[in-house]
Amino acid sequence: MLAPVQLLSATRQNLWRLTFIRTLVLAAQAGSVGLAYWFNLLPLPWFQLAATLGCSMLLCAFTAIRLRTSWPVTELEYAVQLACDLFIHSALLYFSGGSTNPFVSYYLVPLTIAAVTLPWRFSVILSGIALAMYTLLLAQFYPLETFPMYREKMQIYGMWLSFALAAAVITFFAARMAEELRRQEELRAIRREEGLRDQQLLAVATQAAGAAHELGTPLATMSVLLKEMQQDHHDPLLQDDLRVLQDQVKLCKESLQQLVRAAEANRRLAVEMQDVSAWLNEALNRWHLMRPEATYRLQRLGLGEEPRLAPPPDLTQALLNLLNNAADACPEGLEVTLNWDAFELTISIRDHGAGVPLAIAEQIGKPFFTTKGKGFGLGLFLSKASVTRAGGSVKLYSHEEGGTLTELRLPRVARGDEHE
Repeated sequence: MLAPVQLLSATRQNLWRLTFIRTLVLAAQAGSVGLAYWFNLLPLPWFQLAATLGCSMLLCAFTAIRLRTSWPVTELEYAVQLACDLFIHSALLYFSGGSTNPFVSYYLVPLTIAAVTLPWRFSVILSGIALAMYTLLLAQFYPLETFPMYREKMQIYGMWLSFALAAAVITFFAARMAEELRRQEELRAIRREEGLRDQQLLAVATQAAGAAHELGTPLATMSVLLKEMQQDHHDPLLQDDLRVLQDQVKLCKESLQQLVRAAEANRRLAVEMQDVSAWLNEALNRWHLMRPEATYRLQRLGLGEEPRLAPPPDLTQALLNLLNNAADACPEGLEVTLNWDAFELTISIRDHGAGVPLAIAEQIGKPFFTTKGKGFGLGLFLSKASVTRAGGSVKLYSHEEGGTLTELRLPRVARGDEHE
């Protein structure tokens, strides 16, 4: 069985990104403070700055360790993390000039992230915190003493560096968030499509269960009448026709019984591991009893060890439906090919009919859509649903030499064997 992909929640992914950004900013802040201390550029309270940066480093380490646990990340926790960034940034500003520090504009980064990722109430609270901290820094801060000739240049370069840092962080986070939103929208579209398909399958299954229950009585009546007609009429030609009808009625009764057995097997999760060739031969033999007028040729192309699978009953029925579709197009000279590689196996069915018209290619496989004069348009729809549940896919192509090529692809290990 294909291993399921574990998807992280959006809030957990955002916290990972916030931790990554916080680590980069911490490295830049520590580097700036280190250079200022090493070259004695500014008289600053180095111990207090180092302690504040140490708190930021501990927060990064704690968050990274916390994210490796299975505890869910809530929006409240994410908002508290952003609030911690605001307080740490305020402390750094307090010990390096307060509101006169050009990096005061970095307040906008956590607020922008909050506005993009959190409900409005959290954004309002964080904005209030940032505004309160900024207001306090207007009156209370450790003065940044510099030589007058250097003050203006440092202010200009600091403003440029602050803008560049804020723009890079906001752009990075916004781009990642846009990508995440697109991915979530795609997942929602897939889930909506799967939900619609499941509703259609449920409706079809309900009708099929009722039809199977009702068909038992008329089939039994037909079988009795056919036996009486065989006894009463001795015309050899009529006897042959009655024998064919009796075989068809028997096949219908066996199909209903197999339907019941398949449902019981699904309920008990009883599936049998077998070689793919054995499964394909069994399905072809059963199909040929239903369509004795059809002719086919089977070819095996796979190299190496033959795959084994435990196909659920509906997967076998899907293969029969695909064979029937091909036989309806042209019953003579079907080409069935079995191939496999290290990852998947492929069953190709080529008929020599009219092919798939481009105008209706996208409609084929949808429920109640058919290009035949008979039928309900459910065979290929149910087949695709069964193959999808097994982890595979079904596609139809117009063959370059004429006719239609149907490809059934399955993973090397089918999903049904997970119950073995």
